[in-house]
Amino acid sequence: MTADDVVAELLEQVRRQAGPGAEAVIRVEDADLALTRFAGSAIHQNTAESRRTLHLQLGVDGGRTAAASTTRARDVAGLVEATLAAARLRPRDPAWPGPAGPAPLVLPDVADRATADADPALRARLVGEFVAAAEGLETAGYVQTSVVHAVLATTAGQHVAGSSTAAACDGVARLPGADGTARQVAAAVGELDCAALGARAAAKARAGTDPSPVDPGRWPVVLEPTAVADVVAGLLTGQFQARAVLDGTGGLRTGEQQFDPAVSLTDPAGLGLPFDTEGTPKRSVELVRDGVPVGVTSDRRTAAATGGASTGHGGPASATWGPVATDAALAPGTGGGVEDLVAGLDRGLLVTDVWYTRVLDQKRSVWTGLTRNGVWLVEGGRVVRPVSTLRFTQSYLEALAPGAVTVGSQVQAVPRTLTSTAWGTHRVAVPALALASWNITGNATG
Repeated sequence: MTADDVVAELLEQVRRQAGPGAEAVIRVEDADLALTRFAGSAIHQNTAESRRTLHLQLGVDGGRTAAASTTRARDVAGLVEATLAAARLRPRDPAWPGPAGPAPLVLPDVADRATADADPALRARLVGEFVAAAEGLETAGYVQTSVVHAVLATTAGQHVAGSSTAAACDGVARLPGADGTARQVAAAVGELDCAALGARAAAKARAGTDPSPVDPGRWPVVLEPTAVADVVAGLLTGQFQARAVLDGTGGLRTGEQQFDPAVSLTDPAGLGLPFDTEGTPKRSVELVRDGVPVGVTSDRRTAAATGGASTGHGGPASATWGPVATDAALAPGTGGGVEDLVAGLDRGLLVTDVWYTRVLDQKRSVWTGLTRNGVWLVEGGRVVRPVSTLRFTQSYLEALAPGAVTVGSQVQAVPRTLTSTAWGTHRVAVPALALASWNITGNATG
């Protein structure tokens, strides 16, 4: 059966079992994920998964709602029966906005045929390019391709379909005591430059041997795009979404000059399906304009609470975590490349990447985490030596304050998640940043 056929059968089962007054959002997703892993500079695993997932959100009896999904694609009646039984046990939800009505799609599909048809031989060739570019260093990582096709319908009359593709390369080059990494994500596999990634990772590893610590304190830093991606992702999840505004957990000052004028942030929603899990067409959302917060992302529930319209950012967890942007872009500035930003540092740190980050103060967006894959001391605009792993504790909001930021001019698309979901691989497209102050709170053991 086609996805359209399954959607029609689900709608019929909802009417039959729950009655004509039931409200439902139905979507059927066909997803194919393929992954080629390598370690020790050799491919050790090819995996591929094809799955069909049926999703149902059901509202009955004036707002008793439940949601369920299954990969047992033939058990349409069973999915409706189980979801209906769960809904009837739930209390009424006064904030249930109901299903979306008819609305045309705004964004086109971004599905790429070569990515959808990618085979192990193609991914192996890309792995080979990464390994060869590392010129003898031990390497590990993966090349991934994915494609998803989804059909969504509601009892209120919305009916949309779309497809998307994604490709990613993520790898590390290794020497004793030093790792270098590079990663890229794109809508089309032909956009991946695995040779450039391998060369970048190897150069990082060679420059990072024999690191030594520096004293804790506030340091000027240059954050490469892989580190900037974490800053932007932290702001997206905790600040630039309507749930944080409604709950009062965020610290945005909408309409004020909260950030440096060089900072402009949007969610162009250009990677992934052209509609969200509620059936609302996705649209581009401006979040920061010239340092001034001007917008947040929303779903139907938060839009109903604020009297606005959904921006098409409903997701499987948006009712809990908020409707978070999936494809944000930080606009390039005039600072040049990483080398140019480093040249502007009198004394500071060059940071490649951060990880294991956790939020400590949501209101101020204070995060703590560790650097990885290379940190260097900069003096007089020149890299002078590698630095050992550092712990930081820093407000992401305050790091981007007016007068504190120089924005690089070269944008890099970085995956936000290292595996695909049925809704695609999320990314942020960001340049490097030079920041006036970054709070280093300890070395590797601090």
